[in-house]
Amino acid sequence: MCGIVGYIGPRNATPVILDGLQRLEYRGYDSAGVAVLDGDEIKIRRDVGKLSNLRSKVELDPVGGPIGIGHTRWATHGVPAERNAHPHISMDGDFVVVHNGIVENYLELREELSKDGVVFKSETDTEVIGHLVEKLARGVNGDVTEATRLATQRLRGAHAIVVMSKKQPDRLVAVRIGNAGGVALGLGQGENFVASDIPAILEYTRKMVFLESRQMATVTADAYRVQTLEGDPVDAQPHVIAWDPVSAAKGEYKHFMQKEIFEQARSLTDTIRGRIDFEKGEVLLPELNLTPEKAKALKRIVTVACGTSFYSGLVGKFFIEQIARINVEVDYGSEYRYRDPIIDADTAVLSITQSGETVDTLAAMEEARAKNAILWSIVNAVGSQAMRVSDGHITMNSGPEIGVASTKAFTASIVDQYLLALYLGQLRGVISHQQMQSYIQDLVRLPDLVGRTLEQDAEIKKLADHFYQYTDFLYLGRGINYPIALEGALKLKEISYIHAEGYPAGEMKHGPIALIDENMPVLAITLKDSVYDKMISQIEQSKARGGIVIALATEGDTFIATKADYVLYVPETPTLLSPVVAVLPLQLLAYHIAVRRGADVDQPRNLAKSVTVE
Repeated sequence: MCGIVGYIGPRNATPVILDGLQRLEYRGYDSAGVAVLDGDEIKIRRDVGKLSNLRSKVELDPVGGPIGIGHTRWATHGVPAERNAHPHISMDGDFVVVHNGIVENYLELREELSKDGVVFKSETDTEVIGHLVEKLARGVNGDVTEATRLATQRLRGAHAIVVMSKKQPDRLVAVRIGNAGGVALGLGQGENFVASDIPAILEYTRKMVFLESRQMATVTADAYRVQTLEGDPVDAQPHVIAWDPVSAAKGEYKHFMQKEIFEQARSLTDTIRGRIDFEKGEVLLPELNLTPEKAKALKRIVTVACGTSFYSGLVGKFFIEQIARINVEVDYGSEYRYRDPIIDADTAVLSITQSGETVDTLAAMEEARAKNAILWSIVNAVGSQAMRVSDGHITMNSGPEIGVASTKAFTASIVDQYLLALYLGQLRGVISHQQMQSYIQDLVRLPDLVGRTLEQDAEIKKLADHFYQYTDFLYLGRGINYPIALEGALKLKEISYIHAEGYPAGEMKHGPIALIDENMPVLAITLKDSVYDKMISQIEQSKARGGIVIALATEGDTFIATKADYVLYVPETPTLLSPVVAVLPLQLLAYHIAVRRGADVDQPRNLAKSVTVE
C-alpha cells in the first residue's frame, strides 16, 4: 500500500512531495523518504514510521531542489528500517528509484547483479531496479528513459516505478506494469507532477494523464511523452478531474465499484506486503498471536461470515484443509447462534467482515466467546469491533471500499486465508520448506495474473451488451471454484437486479437442470484443473437442453470453444489461487450489465455497505 509522489518545476520539490505523501500516508506508514536533486547531487532523507518522523528529519537537515521523488512504504521485502525505506539509489549514485509492487524474480536479479560487483545496502526487491537501470544505462549513453525501459522489461510482476537521474536533471521517468499501482501525471503551468493516486497532487492541478499497463512516461517541467515498453509512441490525452472530493476519488472511473475492481492487483499486493519473508520462505502473521503449541492443539476452525464474505470462507476452507490439515466448517453469521453450536477451547472461530461491524457476524463471535473458543477476524476496517474483540486478526489492507457490492475486499480476504493456511501449516509442521516456497511463489505471481485478467475488460463489456436483457442466469462451478459461481451470481443479483443462481455443478441434475432453456444463460467456470472433464459434461448437458453457455476457461484451451457459445479466458493460475482470478470476469460482467441496464451500481436498491441491524 505504498504512495509515490514526484515533482519537476520551479518550486522547491521537497514540500510539494511531503504534502503529497501526507495525503497518501494511509497507503503505507512503515517508513518514508524523499530524494531531491540539489545541484549535481542527489540528496536523500529517509526515516522509519509515520511521515511526521521524516518531516522532523528534513526540518533538522533540509534538502531542496527543483526535481525530486518521494515514497511512503508498506513493507514487502525487508523489515521496516531506514536502510529498506525508499528512495533507493544506484551504486554509483547516478540513479534513484521509488517503487510499488513486488519484483517476482528479484532473487535471480540480485544474484546476477552481485556477480557484476554490485553491493546491496538493503533487503528490498526495489533496490535491484536502481542497480539494473544503472547497469543498462552504460549501453545507452546514460539515457534514463531507455535504460529504464530496458530494465523494466527484465522485471516480472506488476509495478509502478519512478526513476530520477542526476545526469539528466530535467526529467522524471514513470512506468506502469500491470495493476499493482496507478500512475498519474499531473500537468501544470511550467511544472509537472507524478503520483500513485490523484489526491496527492489535486491541490496543484486538475489536468491529469493516466498510464495504462506497460506504458511509460518521460516527464519534464514543460512536457510529457508517453510510450509503450516496446518503444512505440502513445497519444495519451489528459483528463480533467473535478474538484469535488467524490469525483476526485473516482478519478478516471465512472463508478467506485469499477475503480475497486481495477484496484485488486494493488490491493492484493498490499495484503501480501510484510507478511512473507521471501529469503527464509516463511509467513509472518504476528497479529494472530498464535504459538506453535496453540496451532498444534487446534482441533477445528469455524468460519462465520455473511454474504460475499461467506463465499470467501468457502474458498478458504479448501486452503486450510489442504495446506494446514485442519477441519473447517463455514457457517452463516446470521444463523450460527440459533442452534447452540458445539465449540470449545480447541476451536478457532474465524470471522470475515469487511467493515468489522456486521451485526450478525458480531453476534456469532459473542456466541463463540461465551463457549471459550479462540476468536480470529479478517477485517478491512482497522479498529473495528470485530478486530477489537478478537484474540488475533489479519487486516485486508485494501483501502476504503465505497461500492456496496464488495469486490477487492472479497479477493483480499481470500488471500488472507491463504496466508493463514500457510502460517498454520508452518506452525503445525505439516508442510515442508520446499512446499512452502512453492506456495509462496504461486502467491507472488498472483497480482500480475490479476492485472492480466482485468485487461479483458473490453471483451467482457461486449458480452454484457449482448446479455443485459436476459432475466435469469445460472452459474455453475465445481471444486474450489463452486463458491465463485455463488459469488458471481450474487454480484449479478446485487447490482443489476437480474435473478441469478449459483450452484455446485454436480447439483445441476438435482433440480436446476429443469430450468435450463434458450432463455437462461449458463455461465460455467471451466478452468483446466482436476474437475475440467466434469465441467465439460455439465456444458454438454446444458447445451442438450437448449441452454446458451458462457464458459470461463484457461488461456490456450481451444477445445472449450467447440462446446460453449461464448468463452471468456483467464491466465493459467495455480489451482488453489484460481478463485481470485476466476471471480474478476464475473465482477466485470455484473458491472457492465448493471451499467447497461441503468442501475445504480454503487448504491443498489435496498442494500447497505455494512449491515448493522438484524
